Amino acid sequence: MRASIVCVGESMTCCETASVPMRSVGPLRFVGPELAEEVFLPLATYETPLWASVRRGAQVLSSAGGLYVKVLHEGMTRSVLCEAERAEELVPILAQLDALRPEMEAVVAQTGRFVHLQGLHYECVGNLLFLRWEMTTGEAAGHNMTTKAAEALLTWLLARFPALQYVSISGNLCVDKKVSAINGILKRGKAVVAEALIPSDLCQKILKTTPVKMTALNIKKNLVGSLLSGGVRSANAHFANMLLAIYLATGQDAANIVEGSQGFTYLETRPEGLYFSINLPNIIVGTIGNGKNLPFVEKNLQALGCSPSQGIPGGSARRLAAIVAGAVACGELSLLAAQTCPGALVAAHMRLERGVKERS
Repeated sequence: MRASIVCVGESMTCCETASVPMRSVGPLRFVGPELAEEVFLPLATYETPLWASVRRGAQVLSSAGGLYVKVLHEGMTRSVLCEAERAEELVPILAQLDALRPEMEAVVAQTGRFVHLQGLHYECVGNLLFLRWEMTTGEAAGHNMTTKAAEALLTWLLARFPALQYVSISGNLCVDKKVSAINGILKRGKAVVAEALIPSDLCQKILKTTPVKMTALNIKKNLVGSLLSGGVRSANAHFANMLLAIYLATGQDAANIVEGSQGFTYLETRPEGLYFSINLPNIIVGTIGNGKNLPFVEKNLQALGCSPSQGIPGGSARRLAAIVAGAVACGELSLLAAQTCPGALVAAHMRLERGVKERS
């Protein structure tokens, strides 16, 4: 199967499609409050070994009893930038912002039925004022909702405080599609944790490695290596690979893998085997909005149980975020295992991408 990404020309009358190979792999067994069932994961990618890697991870996690997934936080963000003549003029404004929260909530509510203000963070640099609003956006990812609401808030703010002047509808404190520390700390979209305890015999049988090797590699590669490279609140092997594949398959804004790929892989060797977990603070997905009406996207969301029409308890976008985390967990586990085995990664890519048979 191929995912067809529609490209509309400037005339808005003719369309072309860019085809990306797509497969559903699994099943992956989920456990926990978000969902407790087996799910096949749709992945659209040119990196064909990813299908086999995610499938192997899903086999291990399912055989271990399933992957526990929990959405810890939800909230899309947009920031604006305004300025005064001097910082002295900002001080009395900053003192009032928290007390004005009810008024801000009312302004946001007027911009749409499904958007609600739930948080405010601000930074002051000299005479510059950066405001970062966090909002819930229903089943939508929320890019347009939050921008529309932020524009209304900015208009209200400038009218209330004449000392302020407009600079930009986006102040880069959001932070949209860029690497940042603040998203890792305050979160953006949906923050998700996933974990499993994998018996040692499964590590040996399917992953061809041991909990001790896996834990050591995670410390030396993911943690120390990321520290040396200057990673920003991030220590993982390749979250972005799985994020891109499932984002394309489910009609998401693929550029959000930039902040989405932030996160941590954490492993421990325990008497029972390998404790494996991932934390993703910035999963940005929706089940309605631009791109969701494409036939292959509708089909995939329906198969995942993530179509808004299916009336999912807790919301279809929340369920999709949990499934996205599952796909990331499968690929991350499988790749780390392969990298503990000399030659395994190269051999797999040569065999699956170039058709080169392994020498006996």
